[in-house]
Amino acid sequence: MTTTTLTPDVLIIGGGPAGLTAAAALAPRIRGEVLVLDREKDAGGIPRHSDHTGYGLRDLHRVMTGPKYARHLVEQATSAGATIRTETMVTHWAGDRAVEVTGPQGRLRVEAKAVVLATGARERPRAARRIPGDRPQGVYTTGQLQNAVHLHHSEVGSRAVIVGGELVSWSAAVTLREAGCATELMVSQYPRTESYAAFNVAGRALLRVPVANRSRVTRIIGKGRVEAVEIENLDTHARRTVACDTVVFTGDWIPDHELVRSGGLDLDPGTLGPLTDTALRTSRPGVFAAGNLLHPVDTADVAAIDGLHVADQVEAWLTGAGEPAPGLRILAEAPLRWVSPGLLRPGDPAPPRGRLLLWTDRSIRFPHVIVRQNGRVVSERTLPWPAAPGRVFRVPWSVMKGLSARGGPVTIALR
Repeated sequence: MTTTTLTPDVLIIGGGPAGLTAAAALAPRIRGEVLVLDREKDAGGIPRHSDHTGYGLRDLHRVMTGPKYARHLVEQATSAGATIRTETMVTHWAGDRAVEVTGPQGRLRVEAKAVVLATGARERPRAARRIPGDRPQGVYTTGQLQNAVHLHHSEVGSRAVIVGGELVSWSAAVTLREAGCATELMVSQYPRTESYAAFNVAGRALLRVPVANRSRVTRIIGKGRVEAVEIENLDTHARRTVACDTVVFTGDWIPDHELVRSGGLDLDPGTLGPLTDTALRTSRPGVFAAGNLLHPVDTADVAAIDGLHVADQVEAWLTGAGEPAPGLRILAEAPLRWVSPGLLRPGDPAPPRGRLLLWTDRSIRFPHVIVRQNGRVVSERTLPWPAAPGRVFRVPWSVMKGLSARGGPVTIALR
């Protein structure tokens, strides 16, 4: 089999909000081709099958449904001059900025001057969460559920249990309602449901979804089809059985980082995505990353803003920007699980939207942020918004002022 070689200036792997927004920004600004590769039949990422409103607020300054938002991003990228190839899978690296690709056109080799990884994130399925019990039909992640309902118009069940209380959990509840399936219970391990209060109140009032906090699913019951789940209260250890024919596992995100790992790029042990600096450079020169591959997981519009940010940095690389200065590692201290970006370099821009993104495993209503370097407190600030599990905690970049470029790693803690 012969292999065709393509030589775009920029290769973007992943056609979700981050990748498409980067393509739309770059295509008019550079001479060569901007090529976007996506493994799905249609580009647009997760919003394609999230058939509810709420998309586009931060990046487009208007609100639309997920499918309309996805179509808008595709049209924006193609109108700008970018090339989008769908049903196309990157199989492995063939050089520092070259990859082997398989798609409807056959085998391709793509050699680019710059690469942007925008492969996004996925929810951990039941197997990865080690939930014991039977192996019946009727078990989904949110993505699988929305794909089945909105793209394939498949029937699900009539009574569901949702595992998780994040933003995406309420999205699953809306999808279940549209499919004619009642949500019997939402199960969250935390004292308060992880989503924003407005979503929790609206969900309980409008969708009438009861929530079991400080609880977990300990077993799935059913042979051919789900018949029930066993729920345990984490404080009393009391167990009960809830009848249902559908179980949806939501949240608990992990980056789609296979290309990062196979390429030998530095991984951030907290996010499990590539380690990047505030310019969104990875450890390989000319290879950048953006979106929920870096911070699993934030909203689609935040991922899109990453795409705008990385476009400026890619353009700078193509026009001959020099090697970056050595970086300071930014580390998160428990109960923080990770911080993104994870490197700070002198002279680099602030991160997208001027925010550090962090993830906490404990709820703190009025978090006091402390930044230390070499054991010395550099800055501290009490923020008026809460740090809560299940959603990104945003910290203004200004807390990093006063750091020494010659000092050691920087640690961010909460009190």
